[in-house]
Amino acid sequence: MQALWMVLAAFLFASMGVCVKIASAYFNAAELVFYRGLIGMAILWALSRSQHITLATRYPGMHAWRSLVGVVSLGAWFYAIAHLPLATAMTLNYMSSVWIAAFLVGGALLAWRPSAAAPRPVLQGPLVLTVLTGFAGVVLMLRPSIEQNQMFAGLIGLMSGLTAAFAYMQVVALSRIGEPESRTVFYFALGSAVAGGGAMLFTGVSAWPGWAALWLLPIGVLAAGGQLCMTRAYASAKTQRGTLVVANLQYSGIVFAALYSVLLFGDQIPPLGWLGMALIVGSGIVATILRARAVPGTPAEEH
Repeated sequence: MQALWMVLAAFLFASMGVCVKIASAYFNAAELVFYRGLIGMAILWALSRSQHITLATRYPGMHAWRSLVGVVSLGAWFYAIAHLPLATAMTLNYMSSVWIAAFLVGGALLAWRPSAAAPRPVLQGPLVLTVLTGFAGVVLMLRPSIEQNQMFAGLIGLMSGLTAAFAYMQVVALSRIGEPESRTVFYFALGSAVAGGGAMLFTGVSAWPGWAALWLLPIGVLAAGGQLCMTRAYASAKTQRGTLVVANLQYSGIVFAALYSVLLFGDQIPPLGWLGMALIVGSGIVATILRARAVPGTPAEEH
């Protein structure tokens, strides 16, 4: 059952991407982040109230940092969705697992000193290969985009995956000290609303488009639904094998995004783009497995 929850979460996140892409024709990225946060706050407040979970926290600094990097990732992702094919933007955001593997490689290299008492880390070689494969996939995916003068949007999309990795690591830290998921997500939504509102002072406010503004509602609803389904999936996985299956099924979101991209928006993804997407998915899955072996009991990633 946990597998179905994760596939549903991936479908909801990809569907949110569709709504973001449509709404981006009427609103800029700052506005989308603001409204997404505002709607998410309302949903998470109601959920916390129904679960009798207080929103007061003893760790405001940790939530502030998680919200900061999460909002940067969200804003970058929304910008990429607006300017790139949906499948490309979605895949670049899912690079977070590869980025975390790169951090592990970098940390191992910095900490390791040649000596008999400190042998070279066992997972270093596979992790290095995994990271290189993931970035080779990025080059293949972005090559068509660069030819269409979309290089800047591609780099912004890549940055969304990088900052998502930082956000994920902070979620890990909050989970380990016992912060409830709904509280963590609520403060992320609050940070999104505050940051998005602040950014609107500089980016300006778009003219209200009338009925088209209704696309803002499913962005917040689908995002909250995706996070809740993802949480349920990990909570239902009682074994390490089950957790690995759930973690890897998150990449089904790229499949849904690719189908949406081709069928709804008529995007033409060349063979090199499909190959790059496959390399990123494969390296992300391998990175998840290697990371689970290195750090057993790793909790869920968020989007």
